[in-house]
Parts: sequence; C-alpha cells; structure tokens
Amino acid sequence: MKELSLNILDIAQNSIKANAAHVTIRLTQRENWLTIEIADDGTGMSPDFAQHAANPFTTTRTTRKVGMGLPLFRMAAEQTGGSFSLVSHQALRESDAHGTTVTATFDTAHVDCEPLGDITETILTLIQGNPDLSLTYVYQTEAGELRLSTDEMREILGEDVPLNSPEVLAWAREFLNGEE
Repeated sequence: MKELSLNILDIAQNSIKANAAHVTIRLTQRENWLTIEIADDGTGMSPDFAQHAANPFTTTRTTRKVGMGLPLFRMAAEQTGGSFSLVSHQALRESDAHGTTVTATFDTAHVDCEPLGDITETILTLIQGNPDLSLTYVYQTEAGELRLSTDEMREILGEDVPLNSPEVLAWAREFLNGEE
C-alpha cells in the first residue's frame, strides 16, 4: 500500500471481521517518530496464528492463500528502522479477555517512509460503513491531542441520529480537519 492510512483501514476492517465491538486507532507523533496502534476487542487469534500473522502465507482468506495487509504494514515500518508488534488474546470462553493490538513505529524522516495519507477519510470510511461500531480515534502530538469517539457522538446526538448520516459525517470531517 502506498499510504499508511490504507493499512490502518485494512487492519481495522479485519478487526470488524473478527467481531470487534470496539476499535481504537491511536497515532502518536513525537519528533521524527510516528507510532500507529490499532487495538480491538475482537475474538483474537490463537498463539500459533498470531505468531505467523505477519507472514504473507498466513491468512484466514478462503479465496486466496496469501494475506498482504500485516506483512506490508510490518515491512513499511521496518524499512524505516522502525518496529512492528502484534499481541493477541483469543477468547476461549465467553468471559475471557480477548482482542488484538497491532503497533508499528515509523521514522518519518527516513527516505523510505510512506506518507500517512488521508487519515480523515479513513476514519470517516470506518464510521460510514460501520455506524454501530464503537470507534475511538486519537492523534497525539507534542502540541496536543485530537480525539473522536463514536460513543461520545452517540451520547450527544442520541440513538435516533445515525452516525453515517451526511450531516454527521460532514461535521466529523470538519472536526478531524480542524475546521470546526
């Protein structure tokens, strides 16, 4: 993928397919380092599958035998001198804590660092396509923090206003772009 925001979208969609009710996307920018963390409360992965999840020949797809999302994200981070990790806890019983967290760190000053891309549109795409998802987006820099929570939006708007309505999405776009 040519933009990190597309990797974020792909990983978040995988979280949704894993029955996640809540997904948190956190970007932290400190000097030349960008850390991207996508965490969910989905069903999680078995320890064996999690160990090999960033291998292109490990996939849950039935239509083809390769999965490129995590391997490309890992490669994008590591080619800048950054790092990649995946931690997953599988729900064996209903009461078990479960979910997956993918974290990648990028040296944004490195010549091979892919651009972040349009993170606003990535977040809006997730809201539009999954209006019932509990999504938290946090972008932290040394100057401060931008936070958008669909739970907080629902609390303010009430249950009768769908989050994927054009007016709500337009407001969210303005908020995320700092125009609000």
